[in-house]
Amino acid sequence: MSTHAPLVLVANAGDGSISTFALADGELTRLAVTPGITGCSTFAVDAERDLVHAAVKPSHDGENAGILTLDLDRETGALTPRSRLDLPEGGLNYIALTRGGTGLLAASYGAGYGFTARVEDGEISAPVSRVAFANLHAVLASPDGAHAYFVSLGDDLIAQYALGEDMALHALAPETVPAPAGSGPRHHVISDDGASVLVLTEFTAEVLRYARDAATGTLELVGSAPASDPSAAMDVSRFGLSPQDNHVIWAADLHWGSPTVDGTRHVWASERQASTLAAVAVAPDGAMTAPSHFTVTQPQPRGFALSPDGAHLVAAGERSTSVSLYAVDGDRLTLLQETETGAGANWVRFV
Repeated sequence: MSTHAPLVLVANAGDGSISTFALADGELTRLAVTPGITGCSTFAVDAERDLVHAAVKPSHDGENAGILTLDLDRETGALTPRSRLDLPEGGLNYIALTRGGTGLLAASYGAGYGFTARVEDGEISAPVSRVAFANLHAVLASPDGAHAYFVSLGDDLIAQYALGEDMALHALAPETVPAPAGSGPRHHVISDDGASVLVLTEFTAEVLRYARDAATGTLELVGSAPASDPSAAMDVSRFGLSPQDNHVIWAADLHWGSPTVDGTRHVWASERQASTLAAVAVAPDGAMTAPSHFTVTQPQPRGFALSPDGAHLVAAGERSTSVSLYAVDGDRLTLLQETETGAGANWVRFV
């Protein structure tokens, strides 16, 4: 694998493309724009093998949605199609990898299903296990690859499973853990030690903390903290209510920052109505503190990501054709650059 500057990939759903940027000396340089990735709104990167697994929508009548696997050229930033898995049940909103890139997990919001699959030599197997819940929005495996957690926005729950050696799902007892009614759980992150699962709610912009039993994998809701700007005076949203036509909360993405000297770690959240990024402080004991600073970013920030060292954050906006690069200092952001990416930018990952 190359030792060059880190790369940043940005999905431009409106253009059906992925932009590849190099990050060096506090500046993004666009290396390439790969077209033909229709409607991509999620992808996962296998950095060890330089593979990108991107969810795509049908490009013409009679074609299914699918996962397009591409080879990444780190020198040029170009992505070259390698294989494709058809998804006749419908397109995906979240893809995640586990077990060193040999296992794949997926969730579909519109079609309400999720699945697991194996990955070998850049080829994704047929689904091994399938689950069904309303408006599944995200899925992640635990750091040790032993368990999988599917987040259902429509059913206000997290579904929890053991992952077999063959990537088969085996329901834990209980199979589901509730989120607050009407909160709309959306995206989640898992602590490095696997002790906590944090879930961002779309309709209330709260970060929910679930304690995770390392032995059984089961979750228990133990706390929460708000992540939206109170000065924006937004109302709580609800399923089916148009956020564009109402001044309501519309939270989106969630990512870990780096630990501070005292062991506190920040988890960053985006909110699309006020177009803000903010950091909830998470103490070593798991206690959370609401943000004290809110940064207005690209309009309607569905996706963003932090660099592996936590020093930089790149944010995209669905109503913008640019991305913003920030320097990160604890819970504060300093804008370094805005640069062109493409229409409908909505997913960001560092490589």
